[in-house]
Amino acid sequence: MRTISIASLAFAITLALGTLPLHAADTPKDAPKSEQGDKDKSADDNTQPTPPEHASVTKHSVRVGNRTISYTATAGRLTIRDEKGKPTVSFFYVAYTADGSKDKKRPVTFFYNGGPGSSSMWLHMGSFGPVRVANDGDKPIPPAPYHWVPNDQSLLDKTDLVFIDAPGTGYSRLVGKAEGKDVWGVDQDADAFTKFITRYVSVNNRWNSPKFLFGESYGTTRSAVLVKSLQDAGMEFNGVVLMSSILDFSVAAPGIDHGYVVNLPTEAAIAWYHNKVPNKPADIKTFLAEVRRFASGDYTLALAKGDAIDPAEADRVANQMSRYLGLSPQYIKEANLRVNPSRFRKELLRDQRLTVGRLDGRFQGIDPDAAGETPDGDTASDAITGAYVAAFNQYAANELKFTDDRAYLPNNYGAIGRNWDWKRKKNGGWLQATYVGDDLGDAMRRNPHLKVFSANGYYDLATPFYATEFDLTHLGLEPAERKNVTYGFYPSGHMIYLDQTSLEEAKADLSRFYDDAAP
Repeated sequence: MRTISIASLAFAITLALGTLPLHAADTPKDAPKSEQGDKDKSADDNTQPTPPEHASVTKHSVRVGNRTISYTATAGRLTIRDEKGKPTVSFFYVAYTADGSKDKKRPVTFFYNGGPGSSSMWLHMGSFGPVRVANDGDKPIPPAPYHWVPNDQSLLDKTDLVFIDAPGTGYSRLVGKAEGKDVWGVDQDADAFTKFITRYVSVNNRWNSPKFLFGESYGTTRSAVLVKSLQDAGMEFNGVVLMSSILDFSVAAPGIDHGYVVNLPTEAAIAWYHNKVPNKPADIKTFLAEVRRFASGDYTLALAKGDAIDPAEADRVANQMSRYLGLSPQYIKEANLRVNPSRFRKELLRDQRLTVGRLDGRFQGIDPDAAGETPDGDTASDAITGAYVAAFNQYAANELKFTDDRAYLPNNYGAIGRNWDWKRKKNGGWLQATYVGDDLGDAMRRNPHLKVFSANGYYDLATPFYATEFDLTHLGLEPAERKNVTYGFYPSGHMIYLDQTSLEEAKADLSRFYDDAAP
């Protein structure tokens, strides 16, 4: 989906909508009177009601490693306000805090997904929370009944967890006279999250806790802007976890060849997985190291020559690409050495009348027209969406005891994606394409203790791992700060946690990261 439209780079996952009934819960004692039930409603029809700040608190336990952790789950709402004190967003969150901890410096981590327009249901029900949806790696999840299981790879042994739904997704809603334009944009979104996290930290007395941000997909874009915004507001962070990153959207612009360069290693990984690589190497890491060298060397130089490339050099490059991608040299030359992800997904298994997934290239799909140019959808998304939507709705109602008068919105891409403000004012002018690497670099320079961990799936064509490597090595950091950036690479796709082996490897890497960032 890397097209010339910036808005199309939202990395949206198509979801079904869930429903939940009304639930009444207790209101925090510190909630302002206007948040006890919106008693000061305006006669203006454009004013949206502000639901009360309330929380459903339940007790649970989970076994992580060799220890059982008793914890409290708090599913609730907190309201943020504008500079005039008027309510703008009622944020929905679910916090998991370990019971009985005498350590006043226990870390707290804030999680969110991306889109823009996605709730945090995916990270919440799939990654490092105390429960996760049962699934089988690269195979579609069977129909209902779906199951969630205790997550023995949870990060609760290292940190308390707070999962946040972005404004207009999940149960988070705009209130008062707030409009989409007030919060649906790169900087507007970061401002809203800054206010929520500041309020959560204040309400729950976590100012002296080590703090982490954990974003996935567009959530990594948010993290880069958000960590700087929070620093500007006086809140320092110990670490930022970037899972399946996108920091630079300029690769979508016409005439820019960089996208083909950074996509190539991921396309090669997918070809390797489906046994399309001639004389397939046994070790994918060694194979991809070779592809990286080719992509940043001969391939980059060949693309830089454009139409002036010598035919003999084009033949040589096409033949080498064929050995990596499993596509014919003729097809590659007809594509002018530029095979975009959508065409690759359609062409790789065309002889079997199959396509491969975008979010996770391990998944195989079937199109009605095997002669088509691009896939009709994303088989990886189709394979898991129904299970996550159903499981979260059931889990929230039955285990968290939280329901609402509105349907839970797993996604709101239609309204949010169409209206997202991608413009950013930098250096006295407006950026033509969203870039947030400089925000992250600035935050790391100003806070030399800030650690960054980048988690990447080999088979992710939505946010290719080599693009992330490139972006994170171009932040303008000095050697001391560069050492604060570490990486994890896993045999999975965009949602790394779908694969059990990858989940276990990521948990081990993150455990070391937390020990280093918050000793």
